Order: sequence, then C-alpha cells, then structure tokens
Amino acid sequence: MTLAVAGIVHETNTFAPGVSGLDRFQSEWTEGLAAFSNRYFGTRTTMGGVLTAASDLGIQLAPGLYTAATPSGIVSAEAADTLLAALVDSIDETTDGLLLIMHGAMVSEQYQDFEGECLRRLRDKLGSYFPITMTLDLHGNISPDMVRQADVIVGYDTYPHIDMYERAVEAVQLLVKTIRGEVRPATAYGHTGMLVVPQGMMTELSSMKEIMERAFAIEDDPKVLNVTVAGGFPYSDVPDAGMSFVVTVDEDRRLAERYAQELVSLALERKESFNVVYASPKKAVAEALAWPDGPVILAEGSDNVGGGAPADATHVLAELVGTGQPALVVICDPEAVKHAYQVGVGGDFAMPTGGKSDGVHGKPVALEGVVRVLFDGHYKHIGPYMTGQQAEMGKSAVVQCRKLAVILTEKRVPPWDLGHVISAGLWPEDFKIIVAKSAIAWQTAFGKFAKHAIHVDSPGCCSANLHHFDYRHVRRPIYPLDLAPEPRLGP
Repeated sequence: MTLAVAGIVHETNTFAPGVSGLDRFQSEWTEGLAAFSNRYFGTRTTMGGVLTAASDLGIQLAPGLYTAATPSGIVSAEAADTLLAALVDSIDETTDGLLLIMHGAMVSEQYQDFEGECLRRLRDKLGSYFPITMTLDLHGNISPDMVRQADVIVGYDTYPHIDMYERAVEAVQLLVKTIRGEVRPATAYGHTGMLVVPQGMMTELSSMKEIMERAFAIEDDPKVLNVTVAGGFPYSDVPDAGMSFVVTVDEDRRLAERYAQELVSLALERKESFNVVYASPKKAVAEALAWPDGPVILAEGSDNVGGGAPADATHVLAELVGTGQPALVVICDPEAVKHAYQVGVGGDFAMPTGGKSDGVHGKPVALEGVVRVLFDGHYKHIGPYMTGQQAEMGKSAVVQCRKLAVILTEKRVPPWDLGHVISAGLWPEDFKIIVAKSAIAWQTAFGKFAKHAIHVDSPGCCSANLHHFDYRHVRRPIYPLDLAPEPRLGP
C-alpha cells in the first residue's frame, strides 16, 4: 500500500494587520520523501506521526507538498491559488489514499473556507471515492463542506496541543482501514452557534474538560471511529467560525447524528462557563508585583503570536518599564534588532521599541539599556509541544533595561517551547514576571515554573473580549455576540 501525504497549514486571523504572502510559507516548505523524512522523522509532530505510523504498518509514503506558516493575517489571493495548485499537482493519483494535514482556520482573500476549497480541488482530480483522511487543529473552524469532502476528519484532543503525533497515527490507521474495506466511515456534523476564545478551551479545565471526557466516552462505543471536538478560532471572521463537532462511525449515520446532537447540547448548556476573567495591563502588573513569589505569567492573549498577532504590542511593556522587579518580555521589532547589532554587546541601547505594526497594539515605548546578548535566533523544541521541531526567531538580541530583560526578534515566534527563552541564555525562574504573548499554549514552555497566571485584557487582534471586533461574515445569531445562539446540524 502507498499513501500520499500533503498539507498546507495556516491559522488565519482576519483581524490581524497586513496580508500574508507566499513568502510566509517558505521557511517550512518540503516536497518529496527525502525532504519530508529528513525534516520530520523522529519529531512529535503531525508529520512525524505519519512517518512513524507508515513505517510501523509497512506502508510506503509518497509525500507531495507540505508547507506551514506562523499564524498571521489573511492570505493573499495570489498566494492562495499558488499554494492550492502546487498541492493538488503534487499528489500522486496512483496511490491508494491521501492523508491531508491542515489547520482548519485558513482564510484567503477569495476563499473563506480554504480547507473546503482544497478538498474540492482534490476531489476534482482524485474522484469521489478516493479515500481522504484529514487532520485538523483543535482551533479549526470546520465547515459542512469539509465534512462532506473528507472521508474522516481527525482533530487534536488537547490544548495546549501535545497530541498531534498520536492523532496523526490514528488518522493513518483509519485511512488504512478505510482502504482495506474494514470500515465504511459515516460522519455527522454539529455546530454550536458559539464563538469561544482560546482561554476558554484548555482541555484539562472546566467545561472543555467535561466535553472532551464525554467525547472519549463516545469513542468507547465500538461503532464509533472518531470524535473530533473543534473549539474553533474566533479571530477568523468566516461563516462557520466557532465550536463544532464531527462524529465518525462505521456505517451508522443516525448514530453519528445522535452523538453530534448530544455534544452540541452539552456545550450550549455550559456556554457561559467559556467566558474568561481578565485584567487591564496596569492591574495585571500590579497584581503580579504583589504576588509573593514568581514567576507570574502575564498571558497577553490580545497579542497572541499563535493566533496571528504581530508580537509587538506594548500595552504591558509600558507598564513594566521601571517597576524594579525582574521581568521578561519578547518583542518582535526588526528595527530595534538592527540597532542592537549596531551598538554591539555591551553597547548602550536607546530607541522607541515595539508598537510599529498598527495603531491597535500600542505605541512604541522608549527603552534604554545595555545589549547583553546577540544570537541567531535558532532553536529546537525540547518540550512536549512539537518536540524536535525547528524554530527560528531571526536575528535576536537581549537588552537589559535595569530589571527588565527584553528579547528582541526579527521574526514572530510563539512562546510554545522553553527554547524561546533559553536560546537567549535566560532562565524562567530568574524572573518575577514573564510576559507570554499567548493565550494558553505558553504552558508548554512555562507551565511547570509558573506560580500564578493572569489573563491580560488589552487592545489587539486576539483580544479575549470579542465585542472589540467588527464581525461581518460569521453566521448570526452566535454567542456571545448574540445572547441566543443558533446551533445547526449536518451536513
């Protein structure tokens, strides 16, 4: 048996500044078995899981195009069509099936449902009966079209996402069983009519934990092949944004529909519990300073790099200057990095920093300090999230501004791994306050060190307060924008 594997991964924030061009995808672009294996074999990524599962099952792989980009603003029309054409052309139609790796919340200027468009083009090439299994992020905005076009959808079960490897293995196994005729997948889809912010989706807490536990219990039914719980991505303003469920069973569609309805009802009963408590930057810093020990994490979700934000917001930075306690923040500012390199290690740094992407994420803050470290920004994930994955912050610098340490980077990199900090020669426990430009996923880097965490409410394209945004495309009514959500089942 030979399986094709390919994918395009991007979490698109339609409220983020700028347009994402093809260049955003170049840093993680592989074609062919050698490149795919060299980059991902032995990593605990989706791609690593595919490689391991194929090896264990004695299956040959025929990798086509796989590419991914850091979450950012809407993808340009030109880039979208180039990516789609390249992926479809790269699939070998003589293979026995396709494992498609995508995010589920990719949006381009012309395709609000990018994943659905990709599946439609693949069906045009491969035919209606060619087996296709798709893996998705837990933050995917799943559309009815995606469910109709894919035989099986397998989403991550954890947030922070530490099970992508296992879900890839599961997806390969289900694809193989489908090809061999051991199962005949039948799917049902349920959308809650709810937008949920990432801070409300941690799978080990509160209602999300309860929903996941019920999903796992449903999977214990011998007829059930997979239950995917998609929390959704509220910062993609598209018709199908929001929390949804896909239940896949062996043949019995009515059973799948019954389980999907049950999960939708369970989520709606608990809709208010997904709201989060947050503090203004001034109050958050004051609370952190008053906390007896550290590090205290200030989760600046409004500037969540993993959600497409620019990573240069200064609302919290401005409150930290001159506080007198050891604090750490990472700011993406290529201009400031260039200045740090010009003055060199030990040189005096003085320039307005951050707040240069737009008018929403704050104004530049005047920083004065000493350049302590200059480095290339390369590191490899050593924690539980995508272990072994390469990361690149571009040219980077550490500037010490009295008690405040600022890591300046050329590129945006989410704080998903401890390498984000230790590659700069810093250690989390040396700081009373750490600003994490993340909603929840920072826990895979700093969770074991954190003594306390505070969600910060500040302006930004990933704000936890969804009433800050002007939604124009999401299907209404939807909670919390509207008090009475309208769930829907299908496809």
